Amino acid sequence: MAHIALPEYADMTPEIQAKARPILEKTGELGDIFKLLAVNERVYFATDQMAQSYLLAETALPYRVKEAIALLVSRENDCTMCVDVHKRIARMLGMSEELVGQVLQGVDAMAVPEQEKALLRFCLRASHKDNYKIPKSDIDDLKALGYSDVQVVEAVAITGYFNYINTLSNVFALGE
Repeated sequence: MAHIALPEYADMTPEIQAKARPILEKTGELGDIFKLLAVNERVYFATDQMAQSYLLAETALPYRVKEAIALLVSRENDCTMCVDVHKRIARMLGMSEELVGQVLQGVDAMAVPEQEKALLRFCLRASHKDNYKIPKSDIDDLKALGYSDVQVVEAVAITGYFNYINTLSNVFALGE
């Protein structure tokens, strides 16, 4: 049970209800993270903008890589709710059951190209509290593997997004 009262649909602002309606029509329920964000309209819309802009939109990184980052960072942060949600999303986006299982075992278990593993390892490193110690040479190494500045920034932004969402989920005991 969440550590704070989560609003139900009827208690949300009309603007958030408008965003909730299609989700309710499609799935019949709102997840705990949606409800938590709905506590504060500014937090909800800022978070939604991030998700829409670089998680759900077609961007410089393929969905498979974005979902691998989501799963790896959420696993690293011990965010069970987020891992469960993103296992389902990864499958919906076409990631095989086998690859989902490999991701959950860690980067080294994944049957993906080495350059992708390097990016994912970098994202895990970027998810740590001492990420300020990452040297420029680590970014240069990714660029030498063919990643653009846009892709590296996007990967780190997604990593940061999941640190943020995992923190909200974990602090407020969502999904328990």
